[in-house]
Amino acid sequence: MKKSIFSLFTFLLIACNNSNDSIVEKKTHNSLKPASEFYSKERAQVLVVGTFHFNYPGLDKIKTEESDKIDVLKEPKKTEVTELVEYIKKFKPTKIAIEAHPGYNWNTKFKEYKSGKHREKRDERYQLAMRIANDVNIDTLYTVDATALSNDLWKQDSTYYKSLTNKIDRDLEDPYWEMAKQYFDYREKQMKKTKILDVIKNMNTREGHNTNFGLYLTGSFATGEGQGADNFSMWWYNRNARIFANIVNITESPNDRILVIFGNGHAAILRQFFEASPQYDFVELSSLEEN
Repeated sequence: MKKSIFSLFTFLLIACNNSNDSIVEKKTHNSLKPASEFYSKERAQVLVVGTFHFNYPGLDKIKTEESDKIDVLKEPKKTEVTELVEYIKKFKPTKIAIEAHPGYNWNTKFKEYKSGKHREKRDERYQLAMRIANDVNIDTLYTVDATALSNDLWKQDSTYYKSLTNKIDRDLEDPYWEMAKQYFDYREKQMKKTKILDVIKNMNTREGHNTNFGLYLTGSFATGEGQGADNFSMWWYNRNARIFANIVNITESPNDRILVIFGNGHAAILRQFFEASPQYDFVELSSLEEN
């Protein structure tokens, strides 16, 4: 009996000590300051608006059926574009960065736009970027697109580049891509009866961005003894890292409010960079509803 009482007492004592240790550990953990407290609270604000391409150039892997395409120059979509423009303007941007390469004379086109030209162009760079810039008296559009390291390697030595990627199984069936195609097909068919603002909001949620980014991580990504991952790193991830670097280089002040308008595939990765960087505050598109 005494032995049982002693054992019970010992068990309770150990349990109590373990509980106290857990409490101390929890208190210690909670008492540590987060890293963000050591960074400046003054940060440039960035709003990334990922879009579908209004003029349907057909350059992306997902191709829209002719019957599902919308015309942003005709009603009701013309008015819906205006609604989207007014919504984005709530961000009060001081700079606008677009999906265009330096040297393509976009600011010449913008000057022409301000004089009344190019209003019939469906491209989102005209319908959103130039229109917003004109409305809020911004004089310059920043062309921040970039080519990837894979392009550089190909130009330097295409044979060597091929040796880095020739084991990738590009014909591998990807069940996740087949599932995603069903979703994209569903979304495309909703375009005519859904407001453009609602479509863009849906695309620019965390889930929307992760869904887009995640499709680059399936299928052939894990093939080729690491080459699939290398190819993704040299190509798509690197291109967007360079785009981010270009945006860093146009950032001059924590008072900057930078509007970034790109295809949503880019927006998905740019979101990661801006959320992680201590230089920026990433602004959710949905948060503009509160303004």
